Amino acid sequence: MAAFTTHTPCQATPLHPNIKISTQNANTKTVHKATSSLHHYPSISSLFSQTKSILFSNSGSGSSWLQLNPLHRDASSGGGSRQGPIYSVSRTKPAEVASVEDLFEFICSGPLVDKMGLTQEKVAESIDKWLFYGSKLCRLFQLDELYLTTPQKARFYHYYIPVFVWCEDQISQHASKFKDGEEIPPLVIGFSAPQGCGKTTLVFALDYLFRITGRNSATLSIDDFYLTAEGQAELREQNPGNTLLELRGNAGSHDLPFSVETLTALTKLTKEGMKMKLPRYDKSAYGGRGDRADSSTWPEVEGPLTVVLYEGWMLGFKPLANEVVKAVDPQLERVNKNLEAYYDAWDKFIKAWIVIKIQDPSCVYQWRLQAEIAMRQAGKPGMSDEEVKDFVSRYLPAYKAYLPTLYSEGPNGSHPNHLLLIEIDEARNPILGI
Repeated sequence: MAAFTTHTPCQATPLHPNIKISTQNANTKTVHKATSSLHHYPSISSLFSQTKSILFSNSGSGSSWLQLNPLHRDASSGGGSRQGPIYSVSRTKPAEVASVEDLFEFICSGPLVDKMGLTQEKVAESIDKWLFYGSKLCRLFQLDELYLTTPQKARFYHYYIPVFVWCEDQISQHASKFKDGEEIPPLVIGFSAPQGCGKTTLVFALDYLFRITGRNSATLSIDDFYLTAEGQAELREQNPGNTLLELRGNAGSHDLPFSVETLTALTKLTKEGMKMKLPRYDKSAYGGRGDRADSSTWPEVEGPLTVVLYEGWMLGFKPLANEVVKAVDPQLERVNKNLEAYYDAWDKFIKAWIVIKIQDPSCVYQWRLQAEIAMRQAGKPGMSDEEVKDFVSRYLPAYKAYLPTLYSEGPNGSHPNHLLLIEIDEARNPILGI
């Protein structure tokens, strides 16, 4: 049960004054010179150490832009935080972007800049922040900022940092709706994205950036609200022969009252001295069928919260006409009926949305297969190719039925001014296309 208690809040680490970098004659200023002072910012040791337990889910932890270190704890090991891979990158040849001017041009060439309404002037005015965020992300992922490969630069400066800038703007708009002296509830930002596309890594990076800039944030996944093992067994008994509800995943396999309780409590976490525990799910329990993790292992979050980052593969899905879903898969009719209750339990809490669009749902199978192969090669338990196919097949009907509407109309209850739609390629990088 979500509950509030009081404690002595931790001091947020203050930011030093931003360094100012002019884009005029920028070719004479190397990235090393321009960013050298960034290394004197106070280190956030407790956060930096979290790179050894990056918050990945089992839905896909392979990333082509980083070299996976196999010596990591599995995401399904249970416990309060989502464990995951440690990334290590050996030094390669220096990146082509070597000066502030080059980096500025690289940033402005990103596919999200125009979508977010960022002009070159706006980027130039805030280039110091972009450099600071990039430097911190390099430290988070244990990369040398002077030796980034092009895919690594693209992941940071074309994806993670632009999304963070967008989130900051959404938070400012949210706060402006309240009068001076009023308590401002945290903004809940929803991340709707298929399994394996990198949403958990994105949320992890955003959570880190919020914390190092002195703002409290909380992260949740729809996985955290799965039914208990007992509840899942009851669901199977109530839907005999429906393979879509045999295991966790589809609409109907979540504890919706618990979701409402948790999200409501988080939106009230507006004062210092308040804290609550965030639920977590143990996918390894009961031979992989899963169960809610013991509450003693749940992580705590402290108020006042600025933002809640809430991610899931089916966030924002809208119920469709029965004939539409039955044409995809007759078993989906029951799932579609269950979905009717999800707006009040999840979507109505979300005031800003990021939707990650994939070109083909079959990518989910490939991404999951890559992750399982990597685990097996590392000597860790992993699903066979046939098991991966069976696993993904339980989600594909929902993707085929609901993704077209999600992409064309937006999530259930979303507003165009508070929606960022990002199309990614098979390498999980943003592309022009929307």
